[in-house]
Amino acid sequence: MASIKDVAAEAGVSVATVSRVLNDHPSVSDDARKRVLAAVEALGYRPNAVARSLRTDQTRTLGLVISDVMNPYFTELARSVEEEARALGYSVIIGNADERPDLQDHHVTTLLDRRIDGLLVSPTDGGSPRMLEAARGGTPMVFVDRWIPGLDVPVIRADGQAAVRDLVAHLHGLGHRRFAIIAGPAATTTGSERVEAFRAALAEYGLPLPDAYTGQGDFQAESGRRVTEGFLDLPEPPEVVFAADNLMALGALDAVRARGLRVPHDLALAAFDDIPWFVHTDPPVTAIAQPTGELGRAAVRALVDRIEGRPPQSVTFAARLVVRRSCGESPVTNRSQT
Repeated sequence: MASIKDVAAEAGVSVATVSRVLNDHPSVSDDARKRVLAAVEALGYRPNAVARSLRTDQTRTLGLVISDVMNPYFTELARSVEEEARALGYSVIIGNADERPDLQDHHVTTLLDRRIDGLLVSPTDGGSPRMLEAARGGTPMVFVDRWIPGLDVPVIRADGQAAVRDLVAHLHGLGHRRFAIIAGPAATTTGSERVEAFRAALAEYGLPLPDAYTGQGDFQAESGRRVTEGFLDLPEPPEVVFAADNLMALGALDAVRARGLRVPHDLALAAFDDIPWFVHTDPPVTAIAQPTGELGRAAVRALVDRIEGRPPQSVTFAARLVVRRSCGESPVTNRSQT
């Protein structure tokens, strides 16, 4: 493997000149710069990233801590983050918190120990001690999808309230009157926000959301299955279940099928967080879609602004309803509302 001394010898310049060229220093003649770059190409030289970071105090690396890598929503989010970061000259290290605050803190500590330049976080629960310490201590950070109120951290998110109103209007128009929800963790902003948006939308039609029709989930499939089984055991089960994320919706679908029942004939089902799989389920699931790719790209741009000394901006996108056939729609129905 070629060294910086080999490049200097090949180009006929000093090691210091090679270093200045590699760091894009202006005090190098055009001729010397061309000879150094030609030597770098000929020898296949690759600068040592660790040594460079010690000199510049930057690693050109971002950390991304997501809540659950098994959730297709976060998988797509991570992909868009990585693509945008690469386009801006940064690499990404990903940590999966698995909806556990202790794992979240483990990843935050590990990433900071590796001298990342900034953190993108979708907080699990209401935050965790190490993450809160990093945010309050000035670590460049951006929240994506979820956030923690009261912290001076930019937030990149989608507002689902209008889409939830559209969903309830759609379900009401189909004749449904008994509504239930599988809620996410109340300690997360997305968990509490989606329940309140659903409750408020029902109130516009004079419809209640009884405690018996409010099930507590954890954004994972098993909780969706468990809560739906409880709904089906009620003397008067709901007519429609709204799952506050895609994995809980898949768990609900499993619970219905395990009873020998069918969606939507025996129970209608809708979900927050559309995923590609929903087109292929039987029936295709009516869902609220977030602009996941845009969220990831905007989050990276906000974090890079913060790292490079520009004022970062919080951004809120709009979610939208995608109507399919899991709530009793016509077989030809498949449309989105914006």
